[in-house]
Formats: sequence, structure tokens, C-alpha cells
Amino acid sequence: MDLHTVAEVVSPAGAGQWRPGDAWLAGGTALFAEPRPGVTRLLDLAAAGWTPITVRDDGLEIAATCTVAELAAYARAPHLTAFHGLATACCHAFLASFKIWNVATVGGNLCAALPAGPMIALTAALGGECLILGPGGERRVPVTRFVTGDGTTALSPGELLRSVTLPTAAATGRTAYRRGSLFTHGRSAVLLAGRLAPGGLVLTVTAATVRPYQLTFDGVPGAAALQAALADAVPDDAWADDVHGSPAWRRHLTFRYAEEIRRELTA
Repeated sequence: MDLHTVAEVVSPAGAGQWRPGDAWLAGGTALFAEPRPGVTRLLDLAAAGWTPITVRDDGLEIAATCTVAELAAYARAPHLTAFHGLATACCHAFLASFKIWNVATVGGNLCAALPAGPMIALTAALGGECLILGPGGERRVPVTRFVTGDGTTALSPGELLRSVTLPTAAATGRTAYRRGSLFTHGRSAVLLAGRLAPGGLVLTVTAATVRPYQLTFDGVPGAAALQAALADAVPDDAWADDVHGSPAWRRHLTFRYAEEIRRELTA
């Protein structure tokens, strides 16, 4: 898609340069996917040269400009077993060509805020916290609250997503993953990730719902308790409804996959 209204590209760009009519540019796979008649200038974040992935004392920091290919290939922190297991699965959930893998970014997938966004599932499941930069300084928001709906986020005008940090405690241990689609190579209609935390089970529901929902249990619940908790946590109007699946079907698969994950992690 040509953005014929764009008259200028600022490269590299950073926080504080935004003005009405601007759009942040990382990989561009979402930005160029549809008409943007209100966009008159692009602020190039990819040229800022942010380190894709950094191991810190408190966890793993993933730059918003980190590509899917860079994330999938990262192997410098073998002790982060939960991260590597889910990262591999979620990267393949893109069902995209190597060209897209080498252009699409983690931050772009989060900011597009599509229910099927696999980077939303990955970072939410591992307790990710977003670092947001803007005219008023910086702030941090959990991924579970960063995506607020289908195509909407917690970003205010002029703000940008700088990185997502996954805490070490959440990036280690055992995980389980389930994905459902109407077609073999179709967009994710249901995507669940389970993680055994020191205190119990953490279950994250995405793709089936318009925003991420996360359930945390003390210990591992029984089958009936898990189903009841899911029914209470996800309101009826939160199930996504589009050509990729009906709300009733998505709800059914979510409950089924949740039980499969519970059994796998407690086997």
C-alpha cells in the first residue's frame, strides 16, 4: 500500500519529535497494510539502532524494533526456558514468509493490537512490561493492560513503545501452548499459553478475545475450578467476532485448550 500523503521521513527518530499527522515506522508491515490518509510524515524508529534483545539482571529486554527473525534466532540465554519455548511457538504462529520475519517487529505487532498478534501472547504470558516514551516522559504498563481492545492500545498521541521487559522469574520454567484456526495456514483464532509459576498456574488467553486475559491461580486448579474461573474472567462481549471464527467457537476452543494445558503442565 502506498502512503501517498506522506511528504517527509525523519530518520532516525525518537521521542519528542511527534506532531499531529505523524506515524511511527518500525518494520512497516502493519503501517503499509491499509490506507492511512491522515499520515503526512513518518518517524523512522528502525534507524535508531536499538539493541534487539538485552539480558539484564531483572530480565530480558526486547526492543520494539526487534524483528521476528531476531527473536526466533536468539539463543544467548539458554536458562530462560519458558521464553525460548514460547518464542519459537509464537514466531511460527505468524505463518509468514521469511521476508515478513525479517521486517515485522515485536513492537509493531503489539501496537497493531490485533487479537491474533502472537507477540501479544508471548509477552503477556511471560509477564511483560512495556516501556513507553512520550512528551511527558516515560511510563511502564503491563502488556495485559497495554492492549486495550481490537486495534487499540494504551498509547496516547505522541507516545511510542520503546521496549518490553520479561522478568527472569517468568521467563524460566515450564510452559504449554495451544493455537487454533479455521484453516491449516490461517490466522490464529485462539491462542493460549500456560506457565507454571512458583505459586501456581498462570494462563493467558489471546486471539479468541479482543484483548489479553490472564488468570493466576494459587497452585494448580482442578478442571471444574479452571472452567469456572475462565467463565468469570472473560465477559461475553470480549470474545472476538470476525471471519476467522465465531465467538461461540472461540469460547469452546479456549475452554478445551485451557484444560489441555492444565493437564500437560501437571502431568
